[in-house]
Amino acid sequence: MQCKVIGIDLAKQSMQVCQMGTDHQVLSNKKVSRSKLMLELSKLDPDIPIAMEACATSHYWGRRLQAMGREVLLLPAQHVKPLVGHQKNDAHDAVAICEASQRPRIHPVSIKTVEQQDIQSLRRIRQRHVNNRTALSNQMRGLCAEYGVCFKPSLKSLREGLIIALEDQNNELSTLLREELWEMYHELLRCDVSIKRLDKQLQSVMKNDPCYALLQEIPGIGPLISAALMGELGDGQHFKRGREFSASCGLIPKQRSTGGKERLSGITKNGNSELRTLLIHGARAVIHQYKSGNNAMGRWLAALVARRGVHKAMVALANKLARISWAVLRYQQPFNMNRAFG
Repeated sequence: MQCKVIGIDLAKQSMQVCQMGTDHQVLSNKKVSRSKLMLELSKLDPDIPIAMEACATSHYWGRRLQAMGREVLLLPAQHVKPLVGHQKNDAHDAVAICEASQRPRIHPVSIKTVEQQDIQSLRRIRQRHVNNRTALSNQMRGLCAEYGVCFKPSLKSLREGLIIALEDQNNELSTLLREELWEMYHELLRCDVSIKRLDKQLQSVMKNDPCYALLQEIPGIGPLISAALMGELGDGQHFKRGREFSASCGLIPKQRSTGGKERLSGITKNGNSELRTLLIHGARAVIHQYKSGNNAMGRWLAALVARRGVHKAMVALANKLARISWAVLRYQQPFNMNRAFG
């Protein structure tokens, strides 16, 4: 019986390799050590596609297999999980990957290049520092509030107000807490320095790419959103149209239609939540500037705000920005406001 697809359940050291035939029967399903995986795959027919779940290390193995001339399919984990069944183990996972790879409506994940993973890694490290800074500032506010010292809701106000509070001997801050707050203040400054350093590093990595400059011509798309788009989209060829990309960010309406009646509700919020959040923040930053109606984008926004309100118009603009960004990366053409909002 001829093998139709090879499914690999990835792990750190022990991989599960499943071969499935043309009649969906399992021909082989065995464990292979990490060091022998490439050797085992080299013994198999090079024309057989290899399917893997999109998870940790999957992009690395995808690049190695593509270098061998193999066809690689990275499948979203949420589409593989329902096929596993009740008894979960590595063998069942590998079989489920094979079955999911043969479903025509499952959209595979594009394999990231090393440059894309560099951008993604820098963004994730930066986000960790941002999260640490937020947690630290919240803890400082909470501790000070217990002693009757409160600050305005901004990092700038916290930095300036904390120094004044530490020097003020008339408040109820104890000597012990003053020492700890002083250490926390310097930790907050170190987070600021790390975030600025990573911002510069991101810009230095992407400044030579012409797509980076093209993306920043789009209103609401700044350096951080450009980095996120380039890290996730690459050249945009993995999606056939802009709507597919906006759907992958969860920015399209949720549909509950039946009996010929269309019912659309809020956005699906599926897929890449981080990129969706960034696009909505970008739309929020420009909606008040452009809704006056002085140009094509302004007229489009003004009509939408009047019809649906500011908040829904903001999400609709984020959807529009996602599609425009895909088109700019896919065709590498500059942003044209009249064409996008005409």
